[in-house]
Amino acid sequence: MKQQAVVERKSERDLVVTRIVDGPAAIVFEAWTNRQFFQQWWVPKSCGLTLRSCEMDVRVGGNYRLEFQHEDATFAVFGTYTEVAAADKGGRLVWTNDEGDGGVTVTTLSVEACEGGAQVTVHDRYPSAEALDAAIASGSTSGLPESLDQLEEFVRSSRGGA
Repeated sequence: MKQQAVVERKSERDLVVTRIVDGPAAIVFEAWTNRQFFQQWWVPKSCGLTLRSCEMDVRVGGNYRLEFQHEDATFAVFGTYTEVAAADKGGRLVWTNDEGDGGVTVTTLSVEACEGGAQVTVHDRYPSAEALDAAIASGSTSGLPESLDQLEEFVRSSRGGA
């Protein structure tokens, strides 16, 4: 049975999304760090966005840049990886989201093996309560649960439907 993502505002600046993904933690983590894999599942299908380009240099000090198109408009999200720790049973990534005018949001991803697959935790720490409020109001925080569903579909298909 498919797990549901849990989205929780943990403080005035912290938003945490957790979900168990049916699949090995090492593969789930690789889906976040391998550009060819990442671009297959990341963009929520329901949001009407197209991922035009995906650049990822997943190492401490490496940068990423994702360029999207929505109707006639394009925009990019970008930042720097500040921690990259792969492990046999998952891993941890920390990156900055530098495109906001109101300061830098820091995202921490943890993937850990657990009963039922891999526990995925995405913790966004916004520069202010107002920045988090604005992200929630704009709907920019609502796509991650769908992306995690797509991640699970990708992991299942990469394992041959096992």
